[in-house]
Amino acid sequence: MARIYTRTGDAGQTSLGDGTRVPKHQGRVDLYGDVDELNSALGGAAAVLRRGDPRNPMADLLARIQSRLFDLGSVLANPKLSAGEHDFDAAALEHWIDSMDTHLPPLANFILPGGSEAAAMLHLARSVCRRAERKAVALAAVEPVPDGAIVYLNRLSDALFTAARAANAAAGVADVPWRKDA
Repeated sequence: MARIYTRTGDAGQTSLGDGTRVPKHQGRVDLYGDVDELNSALGGAAAVLRRGDPRNPMADLLARIQSRLFDLGSVLANPKLSAGEHDFDAAALEHWIDSMDTHLPPLANFILPGGSEAAAMLHLARSVCRRAERKAVALAAVEPVPDGAIVYLNRLSDALFTAARAANAAAGVADVPWRKDA
């Protein structure tokens, strides 16, 4: 790639992976934009985790998830690929959730996003993930969405919630409880 700017999107259109030109507000473009935003939020969370420990295992796992999200974004960017079979491994996320959950106290009430800086970043990523999931469901009603993508995003948001709790526990910071009428 000779340069980063092409000027082909200056009029508000972009090319999908199959070469089709569409408006930048089109549902598919909007969805893979949210997946990209999620990827960036995970990068921010990993950077915070690595600040305390350059070899932080949770940060390493987030980097692997970022690669999977890049794969998902590239599949979403091409309607022809979206109609095919793709493995977005929700079972691996379930295993991660279960392994973190064994070290956490049971939830007694709802918690607010926050606590440690790493947990706050993970909660931010979780909320972006939920938005991407909602858009994937909406897009799937009218266009092909990769098999397993919705399940993967749903499970990823659960994993990020649990990871935020685990980050708080590792930092010795309590989860922030929701208080009715606070």
